Amino acid sequence: MSGKVRLDIDGAIATITNDNPEKKNAFTDDMDAQLFAVLSELRQRKDVRAIIWRGDGTAWSSGRDVGSIGNSAGEMTHHELMNRGHEGILRIFDLDAPIIVPFHGWAIGGSFQRALLCDIRIAAEGTRFMLPEVTHGVIPDTGGVARLFQMCGHGVVSDMVLTGRVMPAEEALSHGVISRIVPVDQLDATAREMAEKIAAAPQATVKMARKVIQHLSEQEVRTSMADENVFQTFINKSEDYAEFRAARAENRAPKYSGS
Repeated sequence: MSGKVRLDIDGAIATITNDNPEKKNAFTDDMDAQLFAVLSELRQRKDVRAIIWRGDGTAWSSGRDVGSIGNSAGEMTHHELMNRGHEGILRIFDLDAPIIVPFHGWAIGGSFQRALLCDIRIAAEGTRFMLPEVTHGVIPDTGGVARLFQMCGHGVVSDMVLTGRVMPAEEALSHGVISRIVPVDQLDATAREMAEKIAAAPQATVKMARKVIQHLSEQEVRTSMADENVFQTFINKSEDYAEFRAARAENRAPKYSGS
C-alpha cells in the first residue's frame, strides 16, 4: 500500500498527517479511504477539541496520485467513485472540532479543495496553490471551488480553474484563503498554538460558533458538489474527453467537437 494517513491524539488535540512524502503526499485511493475513516473516528471522539491536518515531507499534498486512480475501487463506476469521495469528505461538516490546515510546499487539486472545506488555513512562506484539473481534461470536483468562490469571487476562481495557474501564498493571504503566513520552521508550532487556544475555550461555545459560520456557506458547497457530480460524469463520457486522451496518447493536436 502506497502512502497512508496517520491519526495521532495528544490530549484534546488530534493531528492528521498526510504520509506519502515520496510522492509529495499525493493521495491514493487507499489514502482516501484512510482519511474518511479518520474523519469518522474523530466524529465519535468527544475528547478531541481541535484538529490539525498537516503533511510530512516537502509538500502538504500535490493532489492525486493519478497512477492509483481506481486501483482499489473494484467494480465501482466513475459516478459511484465521486459519490464515495463526496460522502467521505463531507464528514468534515459533521465534526464538532474545527480543523486547522498548516500548508507548506504545494497544495494542489482535490487535496487543496478538501482543505478549503476546513475551518482555518495557514501557510509557510513559499507555499503555492493550484487547481490544474481543466488542463487534464476534467473539472475540480471536490467542493472546494464553491468555498474558493466565496473567498475570492468569480474572476479569481475562473482564472485559477480555467488556466490552472499558480496562486502564491501572498496572494492567498490577500484573498483570505489563508489567514497567516509564517516561516517554515514555525509552521507546526503555530498550528499547535492555535489548536491549544481553541481547545482551551468552552467546547459548546466553539461548537456553536462553528455552526454559525458553517451555515453561512455550507449549502452553497453542497449545491456545487451536486453539480460537479453530474457534470464530471458527463465529461467522463464525452467525445471531447475521449479526444483529449487520444490526442495525448498519440502526441498530436486534439480536434474538439464541443460534445
